[in-house]
Amino acid sequence: MLKIKSFDKCIFELGKLPGVGRKTALRLAMHIMKMNERDVKELADSIVDLKQNIKFCKECGGLSDGELCSICADSYRDKRVVCVVEEPKDIFVIEASGRYKGVYHVLGGKIAPLDGIGPDELNLQRLIDLASENKVDEVIIATNPDIEGETTATYVHKLLKDFDVKMTRIASGVPTGGLLEFSDDITILKAIENRREMY
Repeated sequence: MLKIKSFDKCIFELGKLPGVGRKTALRLAMHIMKMNERDVKELADSIVDLKQNIKFCKECGGLSDGELCSICADSYRDKRVVCVVEEPKDIFVIEASGRYKGVYHVLGGKIAPLDGIGPDELNLQRLIDLASENKVDEVIIATNPDIEGETTATYVHKLLKDFDVKMTRIASGVPTGGLLEFSDDITILKAIENRREMY
């Protein structure tokens, strides 16, 4: 087997990324080898910059390069409509539809007992505060339509059902067991537009 220390290290490090197996890591490393030095440096610098400068928005938990993300800081956003998502990446998916004008709340995961994740591990307090302080009219639950996502949606609904808040769930345009991040913009748009009220 061919051993090239720097190349093998690059393949090993790339293989740590989700969804990147050894073959994909090898292809990526080969591509990096073909890139000009300036582009490789920019790629490396952007990764370091990402890690050092991107943080979580203090309001919604989404990604930001300041205290507030651009969505929470936008005065034109409807702050009385909150879309609950599992992870920051889900915000990018919904935003790509171009139609949602409310704000977000990132749970930071989903209830998954087999993985040791219960309600206490989720970011739920801000949602409770918004509902109890009458700062929100509607909560749209946009967790993934898999077993854990449905469990989480049910838990959030039960948590907020005694408050004067309309609770809705995205429609099933996203297939059961599917993930938001793999859905196209039109499917996401239809899922938001056709959301159903939770009772």
